[in-house]
Amino acid sequence: MEQLRKEKMALVLQGGGALGSYQAGAYEALREGALNFDWVAGISIGAINGAIICGNPPGRRVARLREFWAQTSSNLLARPLSNDEATRRLFNEASAAMTAAFGVPGFFAPRSSPQLFGLPCKTSELGVYDTRGLRETLVSLVDFDLLNASETRYSIGAVNARTGNFQYFDTNYHKIGPDHVMASGALPPGFPPIEIEGEYYWDGGIVSNSPLQYVLDFEGTDDDYCVFQLDLFSARGELPKTLFDVAQREKDIRYSSRTRLNTDMLREKRGLRSAIKRLCAKLPAELREDPDWCSLMEKGTEAATTIVHLIHRRAVYETASRDYEFSRHTMEQNWADGRNDVERTLSHPAWVHRKRLAGGVQVFDLGHEARI
Repeated sequence: MEQLRKEKMALVLQGGGALGSYQAGAYEALREGALNFDWVAGISIGAINGAIICGNPPGRRVARLREFWAQTSSNLLARPLSNDEATRRLFNEASAAMTAAFGVPGFFAPRSSPQLFGLPCKTSELGVYDTRGLRETLVSLVDFDLLNASETRYSIGAVNARTGNFQYFDTNYHKIGPDHVMASGALPPGFPPIEIEGEYYWDGGIVSNSPLQYVLDFEGTDDDYCVFQLDLFSARGELPKTLFDVAQREKDIRYSSRTRLNTDMLREKRGLRSAIKRLCAKLPAELREDPDWCSLMEKGTEAATTIVHLIHRRAVYETASRDYEFSRHTMEQNWADGRNDVERTLSHPAWVHRKRLAGGVQVFDLGHEARI
């Protein structure tokens, strides 16, 4: 563990609605494993979980996460009659239908005056649901003064609804408030855009559902980094057999947000930067002062990067509605899955005995006994 303390640690939280309880359970196990993070980055539900983590003292973070997820699941306390596939599928679909009809406590609710398609209305009301309940929840669960003053960097992604540009709000450069968190989770057409300084923003998942690339692009050239990436959608899956399978598979691919592509690109980039660093010792002295070489040397590094994937895998009975299925039973199951994946990862020999690769990249996916 001494070696881990010398690394900068980053926690990357993907969007995924109701599946976010997986991240909460994973974080609980990470805390118990004595892993402390220098940087938390999230999008959508990942931004909400991240705000609760960064906006509370370490000893209260898990309790606050439990409070949030208990509240969101408080309308759907029934349990499935059986755990067979058909019964669970029926239970999940019924729970998702109730969420769509009645909303989620402390998160979103159907509008008292529904917006009619095709008729203009206020920009702040351009959504099927009213999300003012989320603002109240964030204010009650997150100390935003602490979040902005903390040594833990907090970054969240949103999309400018007018320009289409991706925007990160980052405590290194911005003062974050409830509106920024709500903007990161304002997924249209369900949720309305959120106004920040005269511009309106939607959920960052429209462009990219994971802030992994942001973290990898901004990591220091001389710092070793260990990034825990908590994904709620898996890019890999079986070929669909029905049209219902197609809807689920399409959502998985769209929201997995090129995680593996990003890590492959990082490997290539780190390989080049490491080669630049090694080449310096081979150059004649007169070339080492050349301005072109000096520019290249600024990009050289021997820093090591480790990426740990923790991916919520879909159960056979889950469908395309799983990201808005907020039943207490499923929430607790997702939470337990997150815990189990972290515990399995941190006790796996490949993790316990890992050695950093100077100038290299290691990628682990050990939660389900797989290795990338």
